[in-house]
Amino acid sequence: MRLTLPAIANDRRFLIMLALGFSSGVPLPLTAFVLRQWMSETGIDLTAIGLTALVGLSYSLKFLWSPLIDHSAPPLFRAWGRRRGWLASIQPVLALAILAMGFTNPATAPEVTVAVAVLVAFLSASQDIVVDAFRIEILEERQQGLGLAYYVWGYRGALLAANAGALTVANFVGWTAAFAYCAALVGVGFLAVALAAEPAAAPRPALAWAARMRAAVVDPFADFTRRPYWLAILLFIALFKLGEALAGVMTAPFYREMGFSRVEVAAVGSVFGLFATLLGALAGGWLVVRIGTARALVLTGMTQMLSNLMYVALAHAGHDMPMLWAQVGVENFTDGLADAAFVTYLSSLTTRAFTATQYALLSSLAAVPLRTLGASSGSLAAWLGWPDFFLLTTAAALPAMAIMLFLLVRLPPARPAPEHAWPASEA
Repeated sequence: MRLTLPAIANDRRFLIMLALGFSSGVPLPLTAFVLRQWMSETGIDLTAIGLTALVGLSYSLKFLWSPLIDHSAPPLFRAWGRRRGWLASIQPVLALAILAMGFTNPATAPEVTVAVAVLVAFLSASQDIVVDAFRIEILEERQQGLGLAYYVWGYRGALLAANAGALTVANFVGWTAAFAYCAALVGVGFLAVALAAEPAAAPRPALAWAARMRAAVVDPFADFTRRPYWLAILLFIALFKLGEALAGVMTAPFYREMGFSRVEVAAVGSVFGLFATLLGALAGGWLVVRIGTARALVLTGMTQMLSNLMYVALAHAGHDMPMLWAQVGVENFTDGLADAAFVTYLSSLTTRAFTATQYALLSSLAAVPLRTLGASSGSLAAWLGWPDFFLLTTAAALPAMAIMLFLLVRLPPARPAPEHAWPASEA
């Protein structure tokens, strides 16, 4: 049975996924680019701004408490069911934490701002755990790709609303109003939860806590370690985004030091950058089908690495709007290109019996450089200066490329069948 447009239009579940994707995407910029923009405007040094990369560690470590959320009753709204109850319990607290963040002042008490940002990231990561489970359980297998597409578009829309939107509101009304605006955006997700139906829960055997932890974490990881060259695969996953992570943490202070205003950054970096990313993701998905996942990873990884040289060009050009448009366009297009291949590769590594858990573990590992090594980017930028710093971020991608070439030789991929359809939503 094929999904037709009338059937989609009449199926409220896809709109629910669109709204939940939006709710999931709102907090991320607030703990990353928006936070760094705010701190850079208060005169905080680059080393301290670089350390804000650690704020998002919750996104890398969420698999540690996912068994608790997966197997426990929600603290509030229990009558709504396990998934909806957890979402309805988390989202109001998340909105309040975002609102509270706007009442802090990084100029006088940056440690308080960072502490609240850590809470926002933790609640956001917890929301993501439930949304992922909700999406998988509420849709049939043939609907998963389309459901994920709706989720991704909602998520991307939220990145635009919370990034460019927050910067624009802050420019005219102030930072407190900007965070209040973003807190209100979380209400879209809460409304979706209120209107959604609780997915049917499969019966679960009663297991001791140790057995649950083993089934949720140990068994999937043990299964992964039985495949050839598993350690090289993990190293590649951990290092693939290293150059992008180092550069991304410093983007906000770099743009500010080059003299770009909030409105200029919002218009070019957020709005135009979003469309460049989506276009790159579409092109990356097409490339995966044409040449295979592993070969696409090498090619797109190289373009992603070389795109950091556009930062070097912008550093020499200074406040040059055409160069900013070029830098943002090239960087975001190549990031989307590489993300499409990378997500496809991560998905191909999972065993069907452990798909959700293994994907959570692998995607968490992929975020580790951003949350750990990315914290050193401020010190490196202050020490090296902008041009040499971005040259370093370009070279940082070379180890991953070397490992990928090694894996390509040792584990040559099979070419996909011509009729294979690539899932654009996963990009």
